[in-house]
Order: sequence, then structure tokens, then C-alpha cells
Amino acid sequence: MSTVTGPAGSAAEPVGSARELIQSRSAAAREIIAATARAPRIRRDVRHLERYCMFIGYPRSGHSLVGALLDAHPDAVIAHELDALRYASTGVVGRLALFALIVEQERRFQRSGVEWSGYRYAVAGQWQGRFRRLRVIGDKKGGRSTARLGNDPGLLDRLQRIVRIPVRMVHVIRDPFDTIATMHRRGEGSLEACAERYFELVDVNQAVRRRVGQGVLDLHHIDLVRDPRRELERLCAHVSIDPDRSYVDACASIVSSSPHRSRHEVRWPRALRHDIEVRIGDVDFLAGYTFDD
Repeated sequence: MSTVTGPAGSAAEPVGSARELIQSRSAAAREIIAATARAPRIRRDVRHLERYCMFIGYPRSGHSLVGALLDAHPDAVIAHELDALRYASTGVVGRLALFALIVEQERRFQRSGVEWSGYRYAVAGQWQGRFRRLRVIGDKKGGRSTARLGNDPGLLDRLQRIVRIPVRMVHVIRDPFDTIATMHRRGEGSLEACAERYFELVDVNQAVRRRVGQGVLDLHHIDLVRDPRRELERLCAHVSIDPDRSYVDACASIVSSSPHRSRHEVRWPRALRHDIEVRIGDVDFLAGYTFDD
């Protein structure tokens, strides 16, 4: 693979002090050691794996819903909020240990009640937290994954070497104004700061899409709301699993029939609205989004 080229320093996460960074890495290392000891238990379960699925994107954009829907498929396990690239960045996690971390994280999420940020993502009668024949495995951590790739583009190569199966990416896109408004309302900074962070992530995702090509699926949240069955079929095709009718129907039943327009819950400076619309116009996958759409 070639190297992802993002803008220098873009989408950077606050790393804190050197001591905090070392402690974070030490915590990941301890988790990897424990997972490595348990890894042989899943060796037989992962022998049929065909695809690794990861998410890229932005905070507050609907990744949790899309990840939960994919995890409901009988042949897939998608961990909720594991941050697999964090483990890949250590340079010491093995293939089976990473897969064990993913499976265990998803089972913990199911035991917790499949709730996140005030929403419940259970799909009745489907396979969340378990599987029939595991063909797709992965991690739902969109905005954080993009930030990590912006800081260290080589992480994608490292992940590929670890998993040793084709990597497929899901790029979940929510209306930029709603995304930025929700980031602001959840305490992630001023509207201006959230807008700047959003477009830093856009820059990184543009670079990833240029590099990976057909390996990235753009999934617009508004399209999922309007036609969940069609979008679920596209998602399944992207990771090469069958969109069984009962699975698709069950997943479609939990998708809201209308998007939440959080843009209308904040006060927008006129100049900022104009600036965002201008920047949207420069990005192909954001074409058509406006404040008044």
C-alpha cells in the first residue's frame, strides 16, 4: 500500500503529557498481553474470515447505528468503540489477539444493553454479540480512526499486515451542519472550533479515499434514513456478505424515518454558515448539502 497523505498536523488528537501517552500505551499493552493469552480460544472461530471492516468519518455522525446494523448480521462481528487502531499503533498486537479484543468488546457491549449516548441499538431476533460463521470482523470507531490516520498514515499499512485479509472501510457521512452542531452541543468546543475540526477530518478522509479507492464505501446517513433496505444491501455487498431478507427487514425496522436536524438547536453566525457552505462545495462527497436543504 502507498502512504496516506493528509495535511500536516490535521485532525490531531490531544495527546497530553509524555507521561499520559506512556500510560495510555502501557494500558493498551496490558490489554494486548491478556488478549494474547486468550487468543487461541478463537482460532477456530476466525478460520473463515474474509474481510476486515473499519469505519472512518466524523464524531456524532451515526456510526453507532451503522456498526450495530452490520453487527446484527449472522456472519459479522463489529466491535463498538474498541479503537482497534490504538492497538495496531503499539506494534506488538498479533492477529488473533486483535480479533479476540474485537469479539470480547462486542460481547461486553451486548451485555451492557446495546445503549450508547441515549440511544438503544438492539436489532430483535438477529445476531448481535454472536455469530453463525464469522466472515467479517471489525471495529466501529469512525472519527477517532480518521484522526489516528491523520496523525500516522502508516497505521493503515500496519493494520493490513496484522489482519492479513482485505480491509474494507465504511465512510459514514451525516449532514455537516448537523454534525458540527451536535459536536458543539456535546461540549466539544465552539461552533467555529468544531467546524475546523470537522474539515480537518474531511481532509484526511479525502486522502484515504484517494488511496483506497473502491475499498471505501460512502454511506450517507440521509440515504440510510430514506431507504434503509437499499443502503443495507450496499453495505453487505461492500463487505461481501449476503443481505438475507429477514436480516434486512429487522435492521430497517429500527432506523428512524427522519434525521435529527440538530443544526436548528444552535445559533449560527451568518459568516460561519457561509464559510461552511463554501467549504462543502469543494468536497465531492459533500455535494448537495446546504443549511436549508
